[in-house]
Amino acid sequence: MTLLHIALAVLVAFIWGVNFTFIAWALESFPPLMLTALRFFFTAVPLVLFLKPPKFNRTLFIYAIGTFVMQYAFVFTAMHLGASAGLTALLLQVQIFITVLLAFVILGEAVSRMQIIGMVVGVLGLGVIALNLGGDMPLVGFICILIAAIGWSFGNIASKQASTQQSTSNISTALPVNSNNKASNKTSALSALALVVWGGLIACVILTLSSLLFETEAWQFATFTQASFKSWLSLGFIVYISTLIGFGLWAHLLAQNTASKVMPFALLVPIFGMATSVLFTGEVVTWWKMLAMMLILSGLILANVKMGLGRKPAHA
Repeated sequence: MTLLHIALAVLVAFIWGVNFTFIAWALESFPPLMLTALRFFFTAVPLVLFLKPPKFNRTLFIYAIGTFVMQYAFVFTAMHLGASAGLTALLLQVQIFITVLLAFVILGEAVSRMQIIGMVVGVLGLGVIALNLGGDMPLVGFICILIAAIGWSFGNIASKQASTQQSTSNISTALPVNSNNKASNKTSALSALALVVWGGLIACVILTLSSLLFETEAWQFATFTQASFKSWLSLGFIVYISTLIGFGLWAHLLAQNTASKVMPFALLVPIFGMATSVLFTGEVVTWWKMLAMMLILSGLILANVKMGLGRKPAHA
């Protein structure tokens, strides 16, 4: 990865870490499925009118359902049921290891020996959380977040496939053969943003129908008029910073690099998430939370050490 890509990966991790506190504030006024539907409605509208849609195929729908519907419907539900912002951010990172495993099996991407060791250390950190369920991480919330992590993992693989296909198509039809890397990267970034916006539109339809079915009583005019300014401001951050900027950059990074190199940076999310939750929501940091974070951060460092041999990628 280039230094610019590393910096962007850290920036996305920071945005997503802070985002969990904003989610907690938004849930003070909106039920989880409605909040998720609102998130992706404003993600798609009005940008969907200006961005060329990606190819509508199975990959796009897997991305939308996995990354947006499954991940956020279950994360928002878990936090609604009492899971704290910091622990939710930490536990959700099991998706990193699932993604790297799926990238190895499905895409044939290489996984080095040190990356495997790093993943094992990171899993130990997640295991510490599993041994301390209760309080600010109820069992039902724990299960919901694991389901969310699985959805995000499949969405990451679909994101890489869809972004690569779209970028290749755009470059071959719109750019000259001797076009430079700057033009290529710009095309890739626009393709990534289109993927997020159109994927968000698909997610919005599914989530709105789900909310109307399971949260019927919440669909009243008073829900929107009585929502606090803090909740509306939080929704704005979730939509425009976390979703459009965060996922747009993340999809771009996955299109430009192997998943095994990009995904470990998501391990920084719980560090930023826990710090923000402590500062703004009063979450208590216990010894086992600190141990879990130390193990996960150690896993990130080990996973990015350049040594070891892995299987050669199927795609040169």
